[in-house]
Amino acid sequence: MSDRPALFDELKTLTTETRNPRTLGIDTAPLAEVIRLLHEEDQIAVDAVGPELPYIVQAVEIIERAFRDGGRLFYVGAGTSGRLGVLDASECPPTFGTDPERVQGLIAGGHEAMFRAQEGAEDHESNGADAIDAAGVTDRDVVCGIAASRRTPYVVGAVARAREVGAKTLFVTCNPRSQFTLDVDVAICPDVGPEPIMGSTRMKSGTATKLVLNALTTATMIQLGKVYENMMVDLQMTNLKLVERSKRIVMTATGVDYDQATETLDAAGGHVKTALVMLLADVDAETAGERIRHADGFVRHAIAGTRPES
Repeated sequence: MSDRPALFDELKTLTTETRNPRTLGIDTAPLAEVIRLLHEEDQIAVDAVGPELPYIVQAVEIIERAFRDGGRLFYVGAGTSGRLGVLDASECPPTFGTDPERVQGLIAGGHEAMFRAQEGAEDHESNGADAIDAAGVTDRDVVCGIAASRRTPYVVGAVARAREVGAKTLFVTCNPRSQFTLDVDVAICPDVGPEPIMGSTRMKSGTATKLVLNALTTATMIQLGKVYENMMVDLQMTNLKLVERSKRIVMTATGVDYDQATETLDAAGGHVKTALVMLLADVDAETAGERIRHADGFVRHAIAGTRPES
């Protein structure tokens, strides 16, 4: 009788761990053919997100409610999934002006795992539960597990502990919804099929996951008034590129020249929203700030002097 572990048999059932019949000859294919095959598989990953859009909407609604109540979003993952969560979280402050605590990424193995694989860090549910406890997750927060296979113990343990403390829970996986059995509020399951290189979920699974995470935070920030038209207006001017981008946004939205955009941003304390309302509503910085607060941060309403509909 074989003494192979149950994990061996479990992996055989996962779509992301099966062989891809379209790439069986990729090891001997000409370079141009290799690149074509990889590109075609990437398109499958993009298309796989489409059927999951209703679930992404549900997830964004949960995150928005949590943020309005002072809660936070925690991404939890291992390996590529964990790195994608940390990446999305780290990009929210410069892009949308959020507090770094608002969106956080927890990765199996900690900080070092971002740069070098920490073998075995993902293999214990207790590690995930401990990470939730260490982060101080409460019932006001949202925890989003990320695992292409949907079975990563670290992620499963983290999500289970989050539910125990009353947090809302989401899960992003790249195996079919029909195989998803975890107890969460919303599951997002882009079914990308077998990877071009068997089991290498940094490929199609990683691509689909990145698209989902982009949508979760970007749509949430739009719902919170951090975008005017299609421009980021709560960005932080933390480097020269962002300083110049801020001026360009003010110029684009209002039609003023470079010097006036610079002068207005200076008067607005470097706050793009304030500068926009100053120019488009023809008010001073103090009045613009009051209008923005009255409008719950929405520039369109601040310009009009109205409040958004609840």
